[in-house]
Amino acid sequence: MCWSRNFVSGLLLMAPLFLPIAVRGQQEPANDLKEIKREIESLKTVQTEILKELLEIKKFLAARPTANSDTPPRELIIDTAGAPSRGNENARFTLVEFSDYQCPFCLRFVRDTLPLIERDYINTGKIKYVYRDFPLESLHPYALLASEAAACAGEQGKYWEMHDRLFANSSAVTAKDLTSHAESMGLNPASFQQCLESSKYTEPIRKGIKEAAGLGVNGTPTFFVGQILPNSSKLKVIRVLRGAPPYPTFKEVLDGILAGGQ
Repeated sequence: MCWSRNFVSGLLLMAPLFLPIAVRGQQEPANDLKEIKREIESLKTVQTEILKELLEIKKFLAARPTANSDTPPRELIIDTAGAPSRGNENARFTLVEFSDYQCPFCLRFVRDTLPLIERDYINTGKIKYVYRDFPLESLHPYALLASEAAACAGEQGKYWEMHDRLFANSSAVTAKDLTSHAESMGLNPASFQQCLESSKYTEPIRKGIKEAAGLGVNGTPTFFVGQILPNSSKLKVIRVLRGAPPYPTFKEVLDGILAGGQ
């Protein structure tokens, strides 16, 4: 899902060429014809697997909406209770992000756009920002583990420090890497490791994924902007943004909502 459709389509067109190129590389004098045939069959198997995976990716991308900003077609309610947040707890409006620590588009948002939103809206008390996990395990094998690591760091009061560190080092999120991050951050290593190995946050995160899917989330990052209902932790969604739009798109949406032009 983190590859463009054109990129995947190009790979699909090129895939049939892989085998002939590989075979030509084998056209050197050889006495063992059986060995050559075995290698050709092996290459065919590899090609079949590549095509299968690329078709799955293409199918996934085809079902994913393009990046945009829209009004939800139906009433959407998100419970923000217990979710990590930044900004004014009593802010009238809230921005909820569903994200994946290994997603390059999520990284682009965190690196390029979130600092501007923090400067103009979160730090000024205009909106609250809420982070929700949506690890795409089929594409990013360590994303779920990274989400668990952030939750475990949160037990020691350093959720956001781990969150920022994971995005700053998105290619270093194996179990060994996470332990190194925890040590570098000054976390109690034994407590962190025990938390991570217990998998205590696995099911809550997967429950959140199911909830997000019910809201129409099928890719990362996805954003919901809305208003917290009175005496509640539940957010009534006003606008939805998909993909990683540039800052001007967020500014237009947030300014419109703050001005009452929902």
